[in-house]
Amino acid sequence: MCGVVGIVGRSPVNQPLYDALLVLQHRGQDAAGIVTCDDDGRLHLRKDNGLVRDVFNNQHMQSLTGHMGIGHVRYPTAGSSSSAEAQPFYVNSPFGITLGHNGNLTNARELKQALYATDRRHINTDSDSEILLNVFAQELLRFLDNGLTPDSVFDAVERVHQRAEGAYAVVAMIAGGGLLAFRDPHGIRPIVYGSREAEEGGREWMVASESAALESQGFDLERDLAPGEAVFITPDGEVSTRVCAEGTRLNPCIFEHVYFARPDSVIDNVFVHRARMRMGTALGEKIRRIWPDHDIDVIVPIPDTGRTVALEMAHELNIKYREGFIKNRYIGRTFIMPGQTKRRKSVRQKLNAISLEFRGKNVMLVDDSIVRGTTSREIVMMAREAGAKKVYFASAAPPVRYPNVYGIDMPAADELIAHGRDEAQVCEAIAADRLIYQDLEDLQKAVRRGNRNIQEFDCSVFTGEYVTGLPPDYLEHLAALRGDGLVNTPVAGEVLDLANKK
Repeated sequence: MCGVVGIVGRSPVNQPLYDALLVLQHRGQDAAGIVTCDDDGRLHLRKDNGLVRDVFNNQHMQSLTGHMGIGHVRYPTAGSSSSAEAQPFYVNSPFGITLGHNGNLTNARELKQALYATDRRHINTDSDSEILLNVFAQELLRFLDNGLTPDSVFDAVERVHQRAEGAYAVVAMIAGGGLLAFRDPHGIRPIVYGSREAEEGGREWMVASESAALESQGFDLERDLAPGEAVFITPDGEVSTRVCAEGTRLNPCIFEHVYFARPDSVIDNVFVHRARMRMGTALGEKIRRIWPDHDIDVIVPIPDTGRTVALEMAHELNIKYREGFIKNRYIGRTFIMPGQTKRRKSVRQKLNAISLEFRGKNVMLVDDSIVRGTTSREIVMMAREAGAKKVYFASAAPPVRYPNVYGIDMPAADELIAHGRDEAQVCEAIAADRLIYQDLEDLQKAVRRGNRNIQEFDCSVFTGEYVTGLPPDYLEHLAALRGDGLVNTPVAGEVLDLANKK
């Protein structure tokens, strides 16, 4: 999962790009980058591994001159964590183009071969974003008979849609030419745009992965880009849009609402916070329906994304809600850490139980999801050690049984705790006394209520049905890229860690 941003301003854009990336930091902590374009059409780039605050210093910021630029925060998916794969990427022909991308191309191998064999383009990294940039650059060359115009750019994007498969929300900048953003024909990954009145007069424009980034900089949200749609903004602020694909269909990733997106964002006209509230209500209703004689004394969220769900669940069941864990925000994310032992140790470093809230009580823990499971098991054990009589566990999402191929670095199927197991077996594996999963239908209703025009979500991690289809042996290829070299096992003490969170 990654975050993208682009700005066409009337004044220097280095600071608002930096500030927007801070807001999008939750979408990627592996690397960050900003490239700006000055009035002479010269590009200025700074990117490296690390958090936004660590990648950029005063000297870097001063060198990022210009009134137009793009930024990116990276979370490694199909590529590696090498600094060579920090984005944005750059090609010098035509004009000089930089690009940042959120998502994952499922036909990247075929595209890379075609770029070399037919287009004579060299790809220097394992990143599908560099492939996507070269595909766009090659297609743009075909449509420049009348110069660089919105139509020539949109024609090139149309060819990208015809060649690329998978999920992609893209921001790109053509040196001296303008800012471009486009979304895949299924609208799997989010991207929005908006504007604000500049102090110098005129409008400034911004595109970003989430609306919260716009609002933090005082931009008014215009709307989401539609599936297959592109927006092109000239340095003078002239805006053109066009749907560049046929047969488009909105299939947004439902896991954005479960976990990834900020609660203060609006995605495809759905308020993320409200969607999570409805998830909690639905979980409460399910417990009342299937477990009317429950003996839950207190509901405790697993910070942070479990809070909204847990609070509404407690309200629905008229049960006490308590904060039972203190989170250390200075510990790295556990899914990045190599090896099982380090991940388990990190969970203990990151969370500390408040024994007063557990001692002698039957506790319901609430989290957004369960992926690999070791984190969940460690937290259950922490609750027991803090004195809980019984520990129940509720997940705001259904069982995660299949890998994600659209930009979320969920592991191979064999490393997912629910793959090949029923609910009782997962409950035993995480050492809980009872496990409650959200029903998929209830999850879809919770999100769709915010926008009833969404007919079908991407729910592939729950169903194994991929809306774009997959090339032969693609899942095996992805497993080889992502796997820990560890194998899932039904033995409770040997289950693996949570894939992409906490």
